[in-house]
Amino acid sequence: MADPVLTSSSIEGLPKIAEGKVRDLYEVDEKTLLFVASDRISAYDVIMKNGVPSKGALLTLLSSHWFSVLPTLVPGLRTHFVTLDLPPSVPESQRAALRNRSMQVRKFKIFPIEAIVRGYITGSAWKEYQKTSTVHGIPIPAGLKEAEPFPQGAIYTPSTKAEAGANDENIHPSEAAKIVGEKYAARIEELALSLYKAARDYAYERGIIIADTKFEFGLDEETDEVVLVDEVLTPDSSRFWPKDKYEVGRDQESYDKQYLRNWLTAEGVKGKQGVAMPQEIVDNTKVKYVEAYELLTGKKWGSA
Repeated sequence: MADPVLTSSSIEGLPKIAEGKVRDLYEVDEKTLLFVASDRISAYDVIMKNGVPSKGALLTLLSSHWFSVLPTLVPGLRTHFVTLDLPPSVPESQRAALRNRSMQVRKFKIFPIEAIVRGYITGSAWKEYQKTSTVHGIPIPAGLKEAEPFPQGAIYTPSTKAEAGANDENIHPSEAAKIVGEKYAARIEELALSLYKAARDYAYERGIIIADTKFEFGLDEETDEVVLVDEVLTPDSSRFWPKDKYEVGRDQESYDKQYLRNWLTAEGVKGKQGVAMPQEIVDNTKVKYVEAYELLTGKKWGSA
């Protein structure tokens, strides 16, 4: 029997306060949210018509893994993660469908930027570099090849966080500082770079190159601390490349959404609404997500 696909959610007794490209957010109490990761998948800021079975659980369990690992690698890190347990108020009839794809998190004021860190030049960064020798307006040494590591080390390249239906915009770190303030911008950049470097080394030992990734942060207004929120270091928010197949100068094989992006581009439907993925694309995307999960956690998928 095929795995069920959950592309929308509604929970009796819990108010839904937001719906993102993948996650639905519910209010548990004044300090706690329930994140429910659906099986929706987006590419080029557009949600596909059909979903990927078990994708929401994969993202949630992998994020949970990182939330347990990263505080041991990055001193002083705080995260919003509380538990994978469902709140008692969730009806018994709905618990099986929501298990492993839901996590309770602390509610914080979210900074309106995406904290992107890039270790390798690829994607939109490669396109910009070819035209202007810059990435997010940052001058980059000449002569780099596609997928090469940045010679100065990982770089912080934030973007705006667009409203639903709009596209994020790549910005220079100085623009991010104008949006969130100098003090918080400095801490976000420091944390994002530290998190990337720790995760990059951790993943490399397990056969994965993290080419780039996106973090989100919130503010604990009671303590004035910057806190890691949202999902973290998943195939939805990162480029994962197989270490043993990496080769400078070309597009890389991956354990992430690049497979879907490549198909959309080849079919001429990049950025179009209402696109349904063929079963082959759905199945192969899931295989790639499962491979990433198993390599990074050391656990067999389905054993959680």
